[in-house]
Amino acid sequence: MTVSQPLTVTHAARAVRPGEVVVLTIRGAAAPVGVRAFGSEWPAFRAADDTWRALVGIDLEIKPGSYNVAVTSGDARTSHPLVVTAKQFPTRRLSVDPALVIPPEEERERIERESRELEAAWAASPRDRLWNADFVRPVPDPANSAFGAHSVYNGKTTSRHGGADFLSPAGRPVKAPNAGRVVIAGSRYFSGNTVVIDHGQGLFSLLAHLTKIEVKVGDTVSAGDEVGTVGATGRVTGPHLHWAVRLNGARVDPLSLLSALGG
Repeated sequence: MTVSQPLTVTHAARAVRPGEVVVLTIRGAAAPVGVRAFGSEWPAFRAADDTWRALVGIDLEIKPGSYNVAVTSGDARTSHPLVVTAKQFPTRRLSVDPALVIPPEEERERIERESRELEAAWAASPRDRLWNADFVRPVPDPANSAFGAHSVYNGKTTSRHGGADFLSPAGRPVKAPNAGRVVIAGSRYFSGNTVVIDHGQGLFSLLAHLTKIEVKVGDTVSAGDEVGTVGATGRVTGPHLHWAVRLNGARVDPLSLLSALGG
């Protein structure tokens, strides 16, 4: 009978607060690792012989407080504390086409269909990790809007800003942040021309408001491959790239992902 080794768990993150990515490192694992935190299971991958890692996303709606991460490997079990601190999110006020704030009735079915398609994509990620090594910036320009901001369009509060915006010029090539499979490539009512890449293990990149799309559903891409060009399609005030990341359902800041796993 194999005697389980004690598990040791450490974490690394830009910050431990809503919207951040936490990288767990689990050592002493003699069997596949299970990770549970914030009411969800988080896939782990082998990094070395007895070392595993897992990406945990702290969703925008997670309340500040002390949380335990439960880790198992065979008969071995341990828990690791995460103390989530508060973050103040700003408010942004924008003026856009009124039809993109209160859509006309004839667009309702399209919007609902596109929402269902996106939810289905989030739920169908393979257990295998498709991404590798470092994530790369999809454009070289700096981000110019705050992730998680309360968005007020034409005086009406509609949603939280679930990504990072980059003030890139129209026509700028947009690169895949990492390897994966294209699961959505086409026009969407709110996000305009959009590409969604499934990086595996529940990790997705959504790249929106493109002028052109250079890939199709089912294509596999590598980090740095061109998937489209910057544009001003959908609900926008001008040309820019919107990059959103979903991690096992959690809405996290793409800049946090770059901080945790960037080159």
